Amino acid sequence: MCDTCGCEGDNKTTYHKPGEEHHHDSSHEHHHKHQYTHHHSHEHDDETHEHNHKHDYTHSHDHHDHEHEHNHDNEHELHKHDHKHSHGKEIKIEHDVLQKNNSLAERNRGYFEAKNLFALNLVSSPGSGKTSLLERTIKDIGKDLSFYVIEGDQQTMNDANRIAALNVPVIQINTGNGCHLDAEMVNKAVKQLNPANDSVLFIENVGNLVCPSLFDLGEAKRVVVISVTEGDDKPIKYPTMFHSADICIINKTDLLPYVDFSVEQAKKYALQVNHHLTFFEVSVKTGEGMEKWYEWLKESAVNRE
Repeated sequence: MCDTCGCEGDNKTTYHKPGEEHHHDSSHEHHHKHQYTHHHSHEHDDETHEHNHKHDYTHSHDHHDHEHEHNHDNEHELHKHDHKHSHGKEIKIEHDVLQKNNSLAERNRGYFEAKNLFALNLVSSPGSGKTSLLERTIKDIGKDLSFYVIEGDQQTMNDANRIAALNVPVIQINTGNGCHLDAEMVNKAVKQLNPANDSVLFIENVGNLVCPSLFDLGEAKRVVVISVTEGDDKPIKYPTMFHSADICIINKTDLLPYVDFSVEQAKKYALQVNHHLTFFEVSVKTGEGMEKWYEWLKESAVNRE
C-alpha cells in the first residue's frame, strides 16, 4: 500500500509487453493468513478493563493521566509496561516515502543521462488526450526521433496496444488499485524495455492530477495535458501538479467554439501557480498547433534540456 495516498491495496503491479505473457512483480505480492479467536469479558470499574483471550493472556489496564500498566500472564514470562500517550500529535510518514522514491528517481535520472535518453513524464486527468498525443507525435516525427513508451494504467493493455501498432517499443504497467506510477515501477519497466541510446522515452502516467504530482520518476521534463472540455480553472484546482510541471499542453482546441473555456484564463491561472510554464495550444485531432510542439520536442531531445 502506498503510505502517501493509501492506494494499491492488495492488488499487484504487473508489467506487460504486447504479445508477451504477463510479468508479475513478485516483490509486491503479500499473502496473509491470520486465524485468531478472541473471547473478551469486560468488567468496567473506574476505567479498569479485564480482557480474557484464548491466547492465555490476562491484561489489566489502569488508566490515569494516560499512563498504562499492563500485566501479561502466560506460562513463560511476566511483562510490565509503562506507556505514555500524547494525543493530538500528527505523525507524518509521507516524508520517508517520498525520500525513498526520490532516491530511486535519482538512480533513474542517472540511467537516462548515461544512455542520453530524453525522458518525459506525461500527466493529466483521464480523457485529456495523452495517448492520442503520443500516437500523432510518433506518426508525424517518428522518422526524426527514436521513441520508447511506458504506459501506466490501472488495468488493460489498451494504450500499450495502440502504441505497439505503430511499431514502437512499449511496456504497460498496470497498477491495480494504484493511482500513480512511482520511480521503482519505472526503473523495473525501463530495464525490460531496454531503450537504445539517444532516444526519447515517453512515460504516460496514470490519469490523475493529484498523486502523480508528488512522485518524481527521474524525468527530464514533466508535461501536464489539459483539454478545453475540462474547465479553465483546472490549474488552480490542482495547483501541485501545475507547480511541478515544465510544459502545459492545452488540447482539443478544435472544440473551443462549442465549450465554455478561455485559453487565456487557463494560462493566467496556470502562471499564477508556476510562472515558468511553457504552453502549447494544440488539436491532436486536426493537427493545429502540433508543429510548435514538434519543434520544441526535437530541439529539446537533441540538447536534453
